[in-house]
Amino acid sequence: MTAITVTLLGTGSPLPDPTRAGPSTLVKAGNTYLLIDCGRGVAMRLVGAGVPVPFIGTVLITHLHSDHITDLNDIMTTRWIMSPEATPLIVYGPPGTQHVVDSLMEMLRLDHHYRTEHHEDLRNGPGLQVEVTEISPGDSFAVNDVLVSVHKTDHWPVAPTVGYRIEYDGASVAIAGDTVPCPELDVMCHRTDIYVQSVIRPELVTQVAQMFPALGGRFTDILDYHSSVEQAAQTAARAGVRKLVLTHYVPAMQPGSEHEWRALAAAHFTGEIIVGPDLTAVDC
Repeated sequence: MTAITVTLLGTGSPLPDPTRAGPSTLVKAGNTYLLIDCGRGVAMRLVGAGVPVPFIGTVLITHLHSDHITDLNDIMTTRWIMSPEATPLIVYGPPGTQHVVDSLMEMLRLDHHYRTEHHEDLRNGPGLQVEVTEISPGDSFAVNDVLVSVHKTDHWPVAPTVGYRIEYDGASVAIAGDTVPCPELDVMCHRTDIYVQSVIRPELVTQVAQMFPALGGRFTDILDYHSSVEQAAQTAARAGVRKLVLTHYVPAMQPGSEHEWRALAAAHFTGEIIVGPDLTAVDC
């Protein structure tokens, strides 16, 4: 019996891709949905996964890079206007998340006015509501009967950044976000059923940098704060996880090259390795 299902809503990089949405992961634990990060196109991918946006009551943010939060405003607004009864969207994230949400609310102020003026039921309701809790490594909280713990990751100079360990009905999932290997990551992933890690291929990033010399430094700069495929596999092996799920592929994974990414990981990790397109789902 499945306790948790992890769906890769967006597996793309910061660069727009016609087939991959921005980084976002959906965790379904029992009847509870947790949305981790809100990259480009997340609302459309939720619908593609068969999950209406109003089903999302809780968002977990790993860090405040734009590619991980660019469509948070879409989740906020779409959930409000599609819900028959307005309830607050709950957002957990590192320090700075409140400022981001406050700024989004200001950006949406005119839209909120237009909609409440036009729709009597929205006008008579409480309006768009978002409740933010800023969290730090070591914190833990429950969403219904799902336990979430917060762990330090290393995406320096982006700080603070966090990952989440999610536990329900004897199953466990680690969502790492963008990070290089670090001791805290090993602790978060320890013996989890599923470990989801953003990954890069340094040799391909270097090739892209050589193709665009005017921007080459911007590409090669990312090499020191993301896990490579091999490093993700080594983390999975050290932590004794059951399934390694790769996502947020940088550069974009080309069709038919999945076996290359999987082979790089398999050289270091003997468990199940999942790579794939948006809407790939994994159970535990």
